[in-house]
Amino acid sequence: MNFQQTIRTEVSLSGIGLHSGMPVRVTLLPAAAYTGILFRGGDGTFIPANLEHLIDSRSATTLGAFGVKVRTVEHLLAAVSALGIDNLLVDIDGEEVPAADGSARPFVELLERAGRVTLPAPRQAALVLEPLRVGDGHRWLEIRPAPSFRVSYTLDSHHPAIGLQMASVTVTERSFVEEIAPARTYGFLKDVPLMRQTGLARGGSLDNAIVVGKRLVLNDSLRFADEFVRHKILDLVGDLALLGRPVAGHVVGHNAGHALNHELVAAIQTSGAADRRRHAPRARTGPAGRPEAAPRQDFVPGIAAG
Repeated sequence: MNFQQTIRTEVSLSGIGLHSGMPVRVTLLPAAAYTGILFRGGDGTFIPANLEHLIDSRSATTLGAFGVKVRTVEHLLAAVSALGIDNLLVDIDGEEVPAADGSARPFVELLERAGRVTLPAPRQAALVLEPLRVGDGHRWLEIRPAPSFRVSYTLDSHHPAIGLQMASVTVTERSFVEEIAPARTYGFLKDVPLMRQTGLARGGSLDNAIVVGKRLVLNDSLRFADEFVRHKILDLVGDLALLGRPVAGHVVGHNAGHALNHELVAAIQTSGAADRRRHAPRARTGPAGRPEAAPRQDFVPGIAAG
């Protein structure tokens, strides 16, 4: 049986927000079993990392509660999920997780420095019971039943610096750290003025993103020849962390983004709710015709316990 984990010791990381451009500091602290991943704003507001607290999918994953928000959580959540951290308190003194170098590698290094502790509580994987698909003919995601978590992704871009890129990986801690975590976020130079007018990319630079010009990448080099599609997988891993537990299933994707990632999470949860209703036992009649409580069912939205 797998058991839940948290970190051993408190660690912090400072930087600027990719979209806000403002300085920010995050501090990761150990948390008890069944806490999940919980952000805490500077005013003390708690924001759980789940779909119910998703408030924006534009260019990043933004969570919020009671008027307080935290932006661009996906790279941190990807590292947390891939390293098997189930419970974590994230203190943040601004509205956006630091961009760091635009990848998940700094967060992997931060978590490795914190160490890990096993908790006396079982971990249950999210087992997908049937194929689920979101999107349309050009942009889509599908998850299929599988014994482990695998992602096969196609990025088909008309831009000459990107082109057609395909990658398929079984997501384990090792494969994530070595093959996915270093892949940086990217953006197009032509889009920067409009993005900044709408409050996006104000902290973006060659230090925390791959910047794509009219025909070429403006950075000195890429970390992988297919870094773009690897980063799409990184974002997907982070967004699927909103399910609140490890995923067992094969995700196949084509030109998706945060909005479709979140639709897939919602589809998994909706499917699981239907399964729960189908399998829920009928109420039994007790003495004097009163209904007895049904036995507790360990179905979780979108999954079956495994």
